[in-house]
Amino acid sequence: MKPRPTDLVPGTLDMLILKTLSLQPLHGLGISRRMEQVTGGTFAVKPGSLFPALHRMEGEGWIAGSWGKSENNRRAKFYELTKAGRRRLGEEKRNWAQALEAITQILEAT
Repeated sequence: MKPRPTDLVPGTLDMLILKTLSLQPLHGLGISRRMEQVTGGTFAVKPGSLFPALHRMEGEGWIAGSWGKSENNRRAKFYELTKAGRRRLGEEKRNWAQALEAITQILEAT
């Protein structure tokens, strides 16, 4: 059975974008496709969520963008992780692990 697309857990989009960009620089559509691919179609990030997040994260200094050509020879902005972005990804992963542990404790409580 193919997984149904679902909404991202609030507060996780930044972490997932940072993790995706930690693997390689990508343009916006490439980020969305990669996230959908890795999750087997469970997460499909829409442009209306993705591009505002990218612009905000670029403003924070977590990612840097530069213009280039996409795989179909179109002009596209490619994003890559900065040092500050790597630090932020580490913080996000630690926070997520802590939240996940607490949720698991609640769900397994008897």
